[in-house]
Amino acid sequence: MDCMNASASISPTPMPAEASLPAALLQLPKLAGIPEDCPRRARQHLDLLLLALEALDLGAPEAILWVSRELGLESVLRDRVQVWRLRSTNPLRRLTQRQPLSQAEIQAIAVLISNLAQRLTVPIRQILLTRSQLEQQGADYRSDALIAFYLDRFRSHFQSRMNPRRAAVIRLAEGDSLDQLALTLVEQLLFCTGVAGAKRLWASLFDGEV
Repeated sequence: MDCMNASASISPTPMPAEASLPAALLQLPKLAGIPEDCPRRARQHLDLLLLALEALDLGAPEAILWVSRELGLESVLRDRVQVWRLRSTNPLRRLTQRQPLSQAEIQAIAVLISNLAQRLTVPIRQILLTRSQLEQQGADYRSDALIAFYLDRFRSHFQSRMNPRRAAVIRLAEGDSLDQLALTLVEQLLFCTGVAGAKRLWASLFDGEV
């Protein structure tokens, strides 16, 4: 479905009332004044973070589903199709969904990303530490096998799933911009780890919006 060049509209899944929300979502802080629909920038950012996780971990697509079940998020992230629909609200995608994201859906994705990032803390830290060391030595960070593997997978995922006709996608494909984006996303995934990782990510999505 990712490879289609079209826009689609799928009826959104009804969201549970606040009283029946998963416990993992109730732990997130309430933000006053946030927009009813998830901002374009936030939708794009969430999908790219998931793309980075998939590039870091070959088993990430399957992990997204079983971690969702483990966290009790099935009422929001029902199945693979539902996760795909939410990710396809990223306006850079080849196939985009024009449905708004509910607050519960945004929260569920933020909690999911934080949990997946925590499980990948070791390779995330390794990539960032090795990159820093190589840059200090004046060496190419692509000389490291783990970094090169991650960057190549991220590029492959990005090119296969994003619309090559979008101006933003064209800009990112120039020079080493895509590699820099991929490494920046790893830095942001580190920000998502730790006890308060989901809360930090959730609040950061609305910086400048609240």
